[in-house]
Amino acid sequence: MLRVIVVHFLLFLLPFIAYGVWLMIVRRSASAENWRDAPMLWLSLIGGVIVIVSLVMLASFEDDNADATYTPMQYENGKLVPGKLE
Repeated sequence: MLRVIVVHFLLFLLPFIAYGVWLMIVRRSASAENWRDAPMLWLSLIGGVIVIVSLVMLASFEDDNADATYTPMQYENGKLVPGKLE
């Protein structure tokens, strides 16, 4: 769950990172004074849209094994067999 939260947080930051790279390429500086003029509302909205789209994609393509039975990991013949859904 923590991985999903971190990935979506990074997806939200993606427009800000792209804007910072653009500042470094065009203005040769990503200093604080250049960020004061940044379109924060638009960057936030774009980041929110990216997160919403990724959540919809995650829900659409996630494998749903609601009817499966989980078999926990166990030792068989001295070897550890990983758990699985059957």
